[in-house]
Amino acid sequence: MSEARAKRVAEAIRKEVADLLQKGLKDPRIGFVSIMDVRVSSDLRYANLYVSVLGSESERKSSLIALRHSVGWIRKHLGKHLRLRFTPELRFFEDDSLDRVFHLEEVFKELHKEEQEGGGLDADHD
Repeated sequence: MSEARAKRVAEAIRKEVADLLQKGLKDPRIGFVSIMDVRVSSDLRYANLYVSVLGSESERKSSLIALRHSVGWIRKHLGKHLRLRFTPELRFFEDDSLDRVFHLEEVFKELHKEEQEGGGLDADHD
């Protein structure tokens, strides 16, 4: 199996699942979910979907649980819309990269604020 084909299948899965989350999946437990990445195994048997979920810790956990409970329905939908011999097993994982980016932005803002207030980090500079 070529790496290019696996990437095409991953992108097709990402697009279809994102559309489902926006239009078709009506579980009230699922909050605002973004598909950050999809990685498909080389034999196309498994697809790991990495999702970012906005909200509190309990809302994020609830959304992830609801997604995992919806796997059968999502997989059935993919089977109808993707032209694959075998529809991959779907596995959802939380992607916290956006949380890390927001945290880093806050750290940089705080450093910048301290630098502005204190006149810089190096007070002994000649």
